[in-house]
Amino acid sequence: MPLTHIAAHNLPSAVRLGEAPTLASSAVVRDCHFGRYTQVGEQVQMQDCVLGDYSYLQPHCDLISTDIGKFANIAAMVRINPGFHPMECPTLHHFTYRPVMYGMAEQNDEDFFAWRRRQRVIIGHDTWIGHGVVIMPGVHIGNGAVVGSNAVVTKDVPPYAIVGGVAAKLIRYRFPRAIAQALEATAWWDWDHATLTARLPEFKDLRKFLAQYAP
Repeated sequence: MPLTHIAAHNLPSAVRLGEAPTLASSAVVRDCHFGRYTQVGEQVQMQDCVLGDYSYLQPHCDLISTDIGKFANIAAMVRINPGFHPMECPTLHHFTYRPVMYGMAEQNDEDFFAWRRRQRVIIGHDTWIGHGVVIMPGVHIGNGAVVGSNAVVTKDVPPYAIVGGVAAKLIRYRFPRAIAQALEATAWWDWDHATLTARLPEFKDLRKFLAQYAP
């Protein structure tokens, strides 16, 4: 049977990143700060966040009050620091803290929203957050950690740990403890762009990398 190619639906050419952040036109960003070589995908919503150098967000992520380190790899449809409903009150509904929407008051309950801002999520350097992950308020994700797809993270994740499930639990560590500590101690994510470029081939061999750069 004949096959049809629709050129208008081709994927766009690869983006060439630079010192200025690259934000998709459909991204909604409020009160955020971006490092160098950062990328924000389509339909991302983010507020009160920091995205460190070389980190990126794939499409349809939703995050608030989150500090993300350098070289973080965040897959699509990740939710970070979702809102809570007041389970201790007579009603769960948000008319109690968003009364302006319903013509019930002139101001919303700012104390309610301030709590969320205080429960900042911290995501370390060189992390991988899989597709559809939810990270709850106040959680810290250590450097080099991996969170498996569709996990719900309710507790802190140690450096170089791999976690998954609902609620997320430790699956294993990426490396033995001594190797993980040595790798973290190199703090390679703080190297400048020229140094990273020059040492790019050495990132493909862990033993040689540590022999050369571990303190």
